[in-house]
Amino acid sequence: MEKRNKPAGRASKITYWVATLWLSLGMVSTGIVQLMKMEADVDLMTRLGYPIYLLTMLGVWKMLGVVAVLVPKFALVKEWAYAGFFFAMSGAIVSHLAIGHGAEELFGPSLLLLLTVVSWYFRPADRKVVAVNQ
Repeated sequence: MEKRNKPAGRASKITYWVATLWLSLGMVSTGIVQLMKMEADVDLMTRLGYPIYLLTMLGVWKMLGVVAVLVPKFALVKEWAYAGFFFAMSGAIVSHLAIGHGAEELFGPSLLLLLTVVSWYFRPADRKVVAVNQ
């Protein structure tokens, strides 16, 4: 029976790292673009009705979130990073839907939201917050 659990454990670990690396790549690349305040992103933020300084905030938060998710230990900080990624990407989806954007604009944030959930769900035990009963 123990041999049956090992492949599932290995598959979970592979799923975690694939999702986490793609999530990190997506967050870093979009964070860099936001920090650079590229014209297309400035135009998009204006159309969405957000202030331009939000690009800087999102870019910095994404970079810090990636560091938090990738470094060992600091499970509580990882939880906050995953929550931040979840809120940022779900907020992006809602913002695009609110102004009538279609599937093309929804693909990126939807993919990053999915990767956030998959990475969080499959994270190893040493990357989870341990509940302490009092």
